[in-house]
Amino acid sequence: MGLEPSWCLLLCLAVSGAAGTGPPTAPTTAERRRQPTDIILDCFLATEDRHRGAFASSGDRERALLVLKQVPVLDDGSLEGITDFQGSTETKQDSPIIFEASVDLVQIPQAEALLHADCSGKAVTCEISKYFLQARQEATFEKAHWFISNMQVSRGGPSVSMVMKTLRDAEVGAVRHPTLNLPLSAQGTVKTQVEFQVTSETQTLNHLLGSSVSLHCSFSMAPGLDLTGVEWRLQHKGSGQLVYSWKTGQGQAKRKGATLEPEELLRAGNASLTLPNLTLKDEGNYICQISTSLYQAQQIMPLNILAPPKVQLHLANKDPLPSLVCSVTGYYPLDVGVTWIREELGGIPAQISGASFSSLRQSTMGTYSISSTVMADPGPTGATYTCQVAHVSLEEPLTTSMRVLPNTEQRGTLGVIFASIIFLSALLLFLGLHRQQASSSRSTRPMRHSG
Repeated sequence: MGLEPSWCLLLCLAVSGAAGTGPPTAPTTAERRRQPTDIILDCFLATEDRHRGAFASSGDRERALLVLKQVPVLDDGSLEGITDFQGSTETKQDSPIIFEASVDLVQIPQAEALLHADCSGKAVTCEISKYFLQARQEATFEKAHWFISNMQVSRGGPSVSMVMKTLRDAEVGAVRHPTLNLPLSAQGTVKTQVEFQVTSETQTLNHLLGSSVSLHCSFSMAPGLDLTGVEWRLQHKGSGQLVYSWKTGQGQAKRKGATLEPEELLRAGNASLTLPNLTLKDEGNYICQISTSLYQAQQIMPLNILAPPKVQLHLANKDPLPSLVCSVTGYYPLDVGVTWIREELGGIPAQISGASFSSLRQSTMGTYSISSTVMADPGPTGATYTCQVAHVSLEEPLTTSMRVLPNTEQRGTLGVIFASIIFLSALLLFLGLHRQQASSSRSTRPMRHSG
């Protein structure tokens, strides 16, 4: 991020210095003030016309810099000593194209994430391409040019798309860029103004089956533009469908329970969509498309539905060798890992191989189930078998264990039980005969007569 590596190094040192020497309690967001700061991003410019939404190949793009001028950023003490962007009047042959973008007309809510990405161990992917208006709209702006920049912060960071319009104040007598044929400023930059931006807070969402999710999408537009429509679409496995639409003040949900707050939409530019009671049919890529009277931009958010597995372990049979069955049920998505571990008393746990698997089963809800079976070898003293299940929905694997005794010990146990049953039966028989004999002796005793 930036024209030179030292720029980022200076910012990162400032951040670490502020963290180490600051007060014990950091000021709240409300107590901080916003400081205008230049945000400099390394980008690529797509140099050939492409179908909208497609990415440029490495041969169709060249290096560029995007300078967002004087963006209001919350000052946490790390901005001290940061200087504004200084262009160069000398243009070298291998110098990147520099786009200087004013943000006075819109808000950039994710400015901090873009500014501090490098210091947070993240990367910003930035691509700039030409933006084409409809023919009837373009006729009213014959001397203007438009570009759209798409920026993504890695590791779950935000994604921002901005429509930029070139400024005309430097056209008279200005040097023109050899590739773009656009007038350059005295600092060698292409001056633009951001007139529309659409932002999503995160790039990928993972939610449990049956839960609710809020898909974030916000926008900001320059004065004079009107909001004409909002569409949420779902694309999955080659098919697409409309989920929610808003046009001229009226919203319509195509998916049951889908909601969008009209007041937040008009007041704060919040077009976030809420989906309750998630099913597997809700999985896919959600496209938030915002349309104004002049521009249109979108954000794409993948939503993954997860269902954690349930694990049970039971003994299938005992002879000649015991079989253990580990049942893994109700999980989604498909990939699951089942590992068997054997441990003798006082021994070291060891992973075992040779397990067999049942055919895959799928429920009416779309979740999967499978069983894994091993032939258990208890050894001379018995062994503990553990079934360990790993799945993307779990923070750590699930485990369930069972101790298997050797056959001799099992038979000995059965012998003791059988002998006990025989002993109790004999005892009961003896007591019954004893009572019968006592009763017979009383009934045959001779009677004495007085006389």
